[in-house]
Amino acid sequence: MIDKYAATDTLRNVSRRHFLIESAAGLGAVALGTLLGGCGSAGTDTANDLSSLMDPMMPKPPHLPGKAKRVIYLHMAGAPSQLELFDFKPELQKLNNQLCPPSLLEGKRFAFIRGTPRMLGPQAVFKQRGQSGAYISEYLPHFAGLADEVSFLKGVTTDQFNHAPAQLFVHTGSPRLGRPSIGSWVTYGLGTENSNLPGFVVLTSGGKTPDAGKSVWGSGFLPSVYQGVQCRSEGDPVLFLSDPEGVDRELKKKTIEAINAVNRQHYQEYNDPETLTRIAQYEMAFRMQVSVPEVMNINNEPAHIHQLYGTTPGEASFANNCLLARKLVEQGVRFVQLFDWGWDSHGTSEGESVDIGLRNKCRLIDRPMTALLLDLKQRGLLEETLVVWGGEFGRTPMEENREGKTMPFHGRDHHVDAFTMWMAGGGIKQGMTWGETDEIGYYPINGKVSLHDVQATIMNQLGFDHEKLTYHFQGRPFRLTDVSGKVISEIVT
Repeated sequence: MIDKYAATDTLRNVSRRHFLIESAAGLGAVALGTLLGGCGSAGTDTANDLSSLMDPMMPKPPHLPGKAKRVIYLHMAGAPSQLELFDFKPELQKLNNQLCPPSLLEGKRFAFIRGTPRMLGPQAVFKQRGQSGAYISEYLPHFAGLADEVSFLKGVTTDQFNHAPAQLFVHTGSPRLGRPSIGSWVTYGLGTENSNLPGFVVLTSGGKTPDAGKSVWGSGFLPSVYQGVQCRSEGDPVLFLSDPEGVDRELKKKTIEAINAVNRQHYQEYNDPETLTRIAQYEMAFRMQVSVPEVMNINNEPAHIHQLYGTTPGEASFANNCLLARKLVEQGVRFVQLFDWGWDSHGTSEGESVDIGLRNKCRLIDRPMTALLLDLKQRGLLEETLVVWGGEFGRTPMEENREGKTMPFHGRDHHVDAFTMWMAGGGIKQGMTWGETDEIGYYPINGKVSLHDVQATIMNQLGFDHEKLTYHFQGRPFRLTDVSGKVISEIVT
């Protein structure tokens, strides 16, 4: 006879956590089988080996030898105006202050423009630079000297005109939450060259994080070990990196060993791959306590380097982050993401104007991003380091108005049909411009590329076929470029 009271007591003792663990055990085994069964990061035997599961950040070969081994991505969050920086349109100047033709407005959706706005001519002076003759404005005098080092993409397009989904699209290939960022895909595919540092590091400046939040460097459905690690240029480089008072390094080591002994026992029992991620993260955190403070310290850099970048130790600045990016890739970090906030130019204030605010923002990035390229080149790192610069969309050739009223300062609304990005190093052609917009910078007339094309090109330079770098999730293989994307072969060597 069954003792109903004993059975009730047994059920009471089964906690919610134990129930979920027991229920998920079978799913964990399925997930492990998926990882072992051919959905590896680079489609190689290495990715299918159990050792790579035990050490998910171990170095892995790509599909083919890549020209680049690492990436530095400079994102100007808010979307800088290409019409004041790189896309010179003298015809637009002739149309300045004239009412926008209806043909440019029909069927269009804008973030803020309503009614009929007026055209706005370029607010900066342009000159042709270098032997390539690329147009670069007076806003970037230092960078103008590197016109022959980079490839410009003048016809980049997107389909997202609000900041958060547009930023997600740039970095995850989807405007919706839940997809892995490009840095996560890269570390998933390649691992890292330095086991004492994160493979994917994020540095922010400008006072705020991007509108899309930390999802733009999240790992999505990939194991969480591949998400970006945000570091700071002031205070502890990583939050909670320092040991609490009364805990020395030896005690921390014993603590982590004890925790991971339990984790390994848990893994042997349930075969949950995320447990391996947890083990790797604990061990990485312990190693980071020594390695991260050292590499994140710019105080010991020589005076001429500080002068080159315009850095001030202890500040949370774009200049400091550029120097840190060089130090990080020099130490084997695979993907470094720099976000600089404050590039929105609606004309609602002086700081958001394309003639005053944009000029001031350019002063903060011009010298350090130029120094980054020069410093990488003089150290022999640029050939194998791909540097990417851009925002999430462009700006309109017409002046922003709201409810039919012009703004107090010169500003431009969000524009999805054409904007400019540039790439340098890592097997990218020098002194190249691909793409051209019409006489007012509204539509691409040749060389039109999508953000998925840009992503495919980044992966190509690292040695990946972007269609084969996949991960099975919810019953189908996913990739960074979704179901599209084509390598921009015109700008690669």
